[in-house]
Amino acid sequence: MSKDTILIAGGGIGGLATAMGLAQKGIRSLVLEKAAELGEIGAGIQLGPNAFHAFDYLGVGDRARDMAVYIDNLRLMDAMSGSEITRIPLDEAFRVRFKNPYAVIHRGDLHGVFLKSCLENDLIELRTNSGVESYEQDGASVTVTLTNGERVTGKALIGADGLWSNIRKQLVGDGAPRVSGHTTYRSVIPTEEMPEELRWNAATLWAGPKCHIVHYPLSGWKLFNLVVTYHNDAPEPVAGKPVSHDEVHKRFEHIAELPRQIIEKGKDWKLWVLCDRDPIQNWVDGRVALLGDAAHPMLQYFAQGACMAMEDAVALSHGMGQNSGQGGDLEATLQDYQVKRRLRTARVQLQSRWIGENIYHPAGGHTDLRNAIMSEKTPEQWYDAVDWIYGGTGLADGRDAIS
Repeated sequence: MSKDTILIAGGGIGGLATAMGLAQKGIRSLVLEKAAELGEIGAGIQLGPNAFHAFDYLGVGDRARDMAVYIDNLRLMDAMSGSEITRIPLDEAFRVRFKNPYAVIHRGDLHGVFLKSCLENDLIELRTNSGVESYEQDGASVTVTLTNGERVTGKALIGADGLWSNIRKQLVGDGAPRVSGHTTYRSVIPTEEMPEELRWNAATLWAGPKCHIVHYPLSGWKLFNLVVTYHNDAPEPVAGKPVSHDEVHKRFEHIAELPRQIIEKGKDWKLWVLCDRDPIQNWVDGRVALLGDAAHPMLQYFAQGACMAMEDAVALSHGMGQNSGQGGDLEATLQDYQVKRRLRTARVQLQSRWIGENIYHPAGGHTDLRNAIMSEKTPEQWYDAVDWIYGGTGLADGRDAIS
């Protein structure tokens, strides 16, 4: 292995996106994944225009566009009354404003886009059964120790190893993630089983007291993604645990009949207890840097977790490319990457929490206030409100994140 190889811990979307970004700059990388196979657990992902900005930079734009489903609206519904609160059109005016579309995609399909591109690139090596346990560095290189005791050395290490990152554990040492108390149940169903009156070409959110339902089409309209969340003060993290239909159903007996129909159609439900972390000021240690959920894990409510990881990959590979061409200071490059990303990702982390409490799950008078404010907004006002997140390339210096 070349002494100039960049080590990447984690073969998820963030890790593979980073490998692709580095390859666009002629930089060799080795992706070290702990699982026996490269793949993704989960179902749907929403892709704002900023995701498509990143796809193009990372060299997978055409493939990603071919796999995506392009929806017409973002719809916010009242889960108690069954009525629409507001909708944001994603038509030509939206695409012109943000220079790219809004779409949804199966998480496995998106991972496959990056995996196929990585496998075709001679600058990228992928290794499974190779979880990174720890690292050490000497000022000129980084050596990682794998789960099996093997040691691997490279020029730098990028920790893209997720919420429970071993790299973060050593670099930051801030303990376990924060448990939100919100439990999410996920399912996918064939489109023909989705109630016909709800087969909307939209990313639809039904918001109710301490609960919500999200649904949208996937995989060329072959499937519908179902995500239902209940704020039940769950005390411990859980990931992908199979649960019964009855357990899911009992959390949503209080909502209107129309959205309740969606839950009736779900099957093979799996449960996650949502976790995140507070923003931190430093995720770089010499030649080691964190990326994606390892750096800034966030709740699902802004639909930006994967997008932020891909933006990280853009910013990191852009800086590494400049460093490589100029023979610059790699440690300074990683610090610059952090500066470019820290405020923007912190804003998304904190706004994700705020959206969950104030848009998705309020009750009583809070609900009435939400409905009144949101129903009055015009499409242009909605576009103005999200310009800071959808309009950028992921290369901003962070000052736009607090405007």
